[in-house]
Amino acid sequence: MNSTFAQSRVWFDHPAKQWEEALPIGNGRLGAMVYGGVEEEELQFNEETLWTDGPRNYNKKSASKYLQSIRDLLDRGQQQEAESLAMREFMGLKSESEDPSAWLEKIGRIREQEHGPFAFAFDDSKWPCIAVPHYEGWESQGLEGLDGAVWFRYEFNLSKKELTELWSLDLNKIRTNDYTYINGKLVGQSKGDETRRLYQIPSNLLREGRNSIAIQVINLEGKGGVAGYKDPKQSIGLKSNSGKFVALNGQWKYTIQDQNSPKIGSYQSSYQPFGSLNLQFDHKGAERYNRVLDLNKGEVRVNYAFKGVQYTRTYFASQPNNFIGVRLQADQQKKVSFRLALKTKHQRHELNHIADSSICLEVWVKNGSMRGTAFLRVKLKGGRLSYAGDELVVHQADEAQLYLSAATNFKSYQQLDEQYAAFALEKFKKLTQLNFDQLYQIHQKDYQRLYHRFVVEFGGINQLDTIPIDRRLQRAVEHADPGLVALYVQFARYLQIAASREGSQPMNLQGIWNPFLEPSWGSKYTTNINLEMNYWPTEALNLSELQKPLFQMIRDLHVAGAETAKEYYAARGWVLHHNTDIWRGTAPINNSNHGIWPTGGAWLVRHLWEHYQYTQDLHFLKEYYPIIKDATLFFKDFLVKDNTTGWWVSTPSNSPENGGLVKGPTMDHQIIRSLFDIFGQSSKLLDKDIPLRDSIMKMRNGIAPNQIGQYGQLQEWVTDLDDPENKHRHVSHLWGLFPGDEINMVRSPKLVEAAKRSLELRGDEGTGWSLAWKINFWARLKDAQHAYHMVKMLLRPAGKGGGSYPNLFDAHPPFQIDGNFGGASGIVEMLLQSHVDGIELLPALPTEMGTGKVKGIKARGAFQINMEWKDSQLLGVTVESLSGEELHLRYGRHEVKIKTKKGESYAFDKELKLKK
Repeated sequence: MNSTFAQSRVWFDHPAKQWEEALPIGNGRLGAMVYGGVEEEELQFNEETLWTDGPRNYNKKSASKYLQSIRDLLDRGQQQEAESLAMREFMGLKSESEDPSAWLEKIGRIREQEHGPFAFAFDDSKWPCIAVPHYEGWESQGLEGLDGAVWFRYEFNLSKKELTELWSLDLNKIRTNDYTYINGKLVGQSKGDETRRLYQIPSNLLREGRNSIAIQVINLEGKGGVAGYKDPKQSIGLKSNSGKFVALNGQWKYTIQDQNSPKIGSYQSSYQPFGSLNLQFDHKGAERYNRVLDLNKGEVRVNYAFKGVQYTRTYFASQPNNFIGVRLQADQQKKVSFRLALKTKHQRHELNHIADSSICLEVWVKNGSMRGTAFLRVKLKGGRLSYAGDELVVHQADEAQLYLSAATNFKSYQQLDEQYAAFALEKFKKLTQLNFDQLYQIHQKDYQRLYHRFVVEFGGINQLDTIPIDRRLQRAVEHADPGLVALYVQFARYLQIAASREGSQPMNLQGIWNPFLEPSWGSKYTTNINLEMNYWPTEALNLSELQKPLFQMIRDLHVAGAETAKEYYAARGWVLHHNTDIWRGTAPINNSNHGIWPTGGAWLVRHLWEHYQYTQDLHFLKEYYPIIKDATLFFKDFLVKDNTTGWWVSTPSNSPENGGLVKGPTMDHQIIRSLFDIFGQSSKLLDKDIPLRDSIMKMRNGIAPNQIGQYGQLQEWVTDLDDPENKHRHVSHLWGLFPGDEINMVRSPKLVEAAKRSLELRGDEGTGWSLAWKINFWARLKDAQHAYHMVKMLLRPAGKGGGSYPNLFDAHPPFQIDGNFGGASGIVEMLLQSHVDGIELLPALPTEMGTGKVKGIKARGAFQINMEWKDSQLLGVTVESLSGEELHLRYGRHEVKIKTKKGESYAFDKELKLKK
C-alpha cells in the first residue's frame, strides 16, 4: 500500500448515520457536510455570514464608574460581592428583549385547570413521543428553533412493597424553567438550567402500579427540554431512601403548548445553518459502497454498484467561483435518475422556481436582521428535467451537474445590504453559464496550489488505508498507526483550506460547519483560547495567507474594542474579552465569574507577530503596528500597582474559566509581557515611539512575575491558591510555555519544571481542545512519549470525554474544530521548534513516529525545511532561506550557524554538516 495515499484520504464503507460521520467540503464562504446516502442523500450546507441578530452596540455606557469599586472589593477578598456588582453594572448589553410577563401568565393558566396536562388521568394518547433526557436540548431531538412551553408526560410502576419507602425525583438539569407533577400534584418548580432538580415526593402521592409524571418546561432562549446528565450512562429517575432506583429514561409523550414566546435578548449572536440539498434515488440494495474524502484533490466521492451499474457522485466547493458543485455519473447511459429539493430549518422561508432548471430558497433568521438566498441549478447530459411541486426530477440522464450557491444581506459588521439578492442572482446566472468541467479544473488548481506545498509521512510501507476511518480510529486505541497521525495533520490543513480563505470570515468554533439553530456556545469566536488555537499551526503548515481572515477580524476588533476600552476602563487603545461574533462584540458577556477577561486582544496581537516571525515581512509589521501599539496603550492604562507587592497586576480578570473574578491571574501577566515585548521589538524594527517604548519596557519588568507555589507548581494566580486536585480543562497559567515562549529550557529551566508539575497535577484528561493543548505542552517539555500519549488520547473515538468523531472532527464533546488544529500544531512541535535559540529538529520524536519525512514545513526566521529520518535518527535536512536571515540549526548535540542568501537552499547531513 502506498504510504502517501494511505495518509491522504478519509473514507467509510457506509453512508453517514449522523452528522459527525458526514464528510466536510468548503471554500471559506460555503461549507457542506456530505452524508453519502444511497437512497436518500443529504448535503447540509452553511453560508458563513448567516448569523442571528444584526449590527448593534454591545457596550454599556460609563460602565467604568464601577471599575474601582470592583477592584476594591477584590482587594478586600470579597469575590462574591465583586462578581455581583460586576454582573449588575459591568457586563455587555444584550440584544433587544420583550417583556415576558404577560406571556408567562398566559401559559401558566393551564396549570390552574382541574383536568390539565398534569392530571393523572389526562389522555395523552395522541401526543407524539420524544427521547428523554436530551442533554443537548430538545433541538437535538428534532424540535429545532423552538422556544416556548412544552408539556412532557411519562408513566412508571411501583409495587406495594416499594410504596413503603421514601422517594425523591432526580431530573438534574432542565432547560430552563419547570413545573413538575407526580400523579397530578405539583412536587417542584425551579428556574435556570444550572439548578439541580431533586424533588422530594410526598409518600401519599405515589400509587401501587401505574403512576404518572408530567413536566411543563418553559424555555425562552437557547436550548430547551429535560436535559438530565451530560454522562448518558447516568439516568434520570426515582431514588428511594434504601438506594433503589427507577430509571425514567425513555420515550416520553410531549405536546407543544405555545411556541410564540417573546423575544429574549442575548449577549452575542449565534452562527446558523442555511439549509440542505436532499436527493432521492431508487437504489435500494446497493453494493460495493465507499465514501471518500480525497485530501489530494479536495473533494468527496461516493461510489457504489446497483443492478450492474457503477454510480459515482463527486462533491467539491470552489473558492474561485464561490459555489458547491455536485456531479452524478453512471457507467451506462440513461441510468442517472433522482429527485432533489432544497430544505431549511428556518421557520420563515420561501421556495421559488427560476426558469426551467433552477430553485431559489430564501430564509429569514428568527428575531434578527439576517436573511439569505440559496440558488440551485441542474444541468444534464441526456435525459430530461421536470418539476414535481417544490422538487426537481431528473429522468434517465447520462450525467447530472448541480450548481449550488448562497448569499446573505451581510455587508460588514456595521452594515447590511438589502439589495444583495438581485446581485447574487446575477452572479449565479453568470456562474451557471460556465462549463462545469472547467470549473472543476479551476477548483483543483486553486486547492492543490495550497495543499501540495506540504508533505508529511510517518511509518514505513505497512499502512492501514484498507481500514475505514471509523474502524481505524478504534484500532488505533491499542495499536500504533503513525500513518493516522500524518493523516490527522493533513486533515487539519484540508479543513483550514476549506474554511479560511482570503475575503472570508475567520473560522469559528465549528469552522464553517454547523447544523443547529441553537449551536453549542453559539458556534461563535471564543477568544480565551479557541479562536487562537484555530490558527496555531497555520504558519508552520505552510498556509500563511489563510490567516488573512483572522487579520481582518483583528482590524475590526481594533475599532470596536476602542469603544469598549473607553466605556469600561476609561482607557486608551482597544480591548477584547473572552468572546466575539460576526458583529464584533468586545464587551464582557455571559457571567462576571468568567466573562471579564481583558486579554483577548493582546493574545490576538501575538498572531500578528508570529506572522512577521515566519515571514520577516516588514511591510506587514508596519501596516499592523498601530494595532499593536493601541493594544499596548490599553494595558499601560489598565494595569494597577498591587499594594502588597508593588507589582503591576491585571484586575479585574479571570484565569479562563477557573476560579472566578480575581486580581492577578498568571496568564494575563504572561500575555501582557508578551504584548509589551512585541511592541518593543516592533518599535525598534520600525524606529518608532522611542519614549513610549522605554516607558513600556520599564513597566514590563514590574509586572507580577511567574511564581512557583507550595506544590512545586507554577502558580495560577498571584496568590498561591492552586488546588492539586483541580482537573480543570483550561491550563491557562501555562500560556507562557505554549503558545508563549517565556517559559523555556534555555532561559527559565526552573519555571519549566514548575510548569511540568502543574501539568502533572492537572492530569491528562480533558476536552478535545484541552487534549490538543497538552500535546503542545509536552512537546515543548521535550517529553516525546508523553506527547504521543496525548496524540493517542486526541485520536481515541469520542465518548463522554474528548477525542475524535468518526469523521475525524474534534470532540469537545460536542464538535469543536479547535482541537483539530491544536492537535496538528502539537504534532508539528514534536517535529520542529523555532520559538527560542534557533531551529531545533526532531525535539520530541516518539518511537512510533521514528521513521518519516516532512517537506515544506516552515520555521521562524522565514525558513522552509525538508527533512527525513529513520529509526529515530535524522538522515538529512534541506533549508530554504526565504528572507536571507542567519540560520541557526540544532539537532541533538549538533549545531550550526551560517549566513544565508534569500532564495538559496542549504543541504545538511545527519550531523548538520553543510553539503557541498
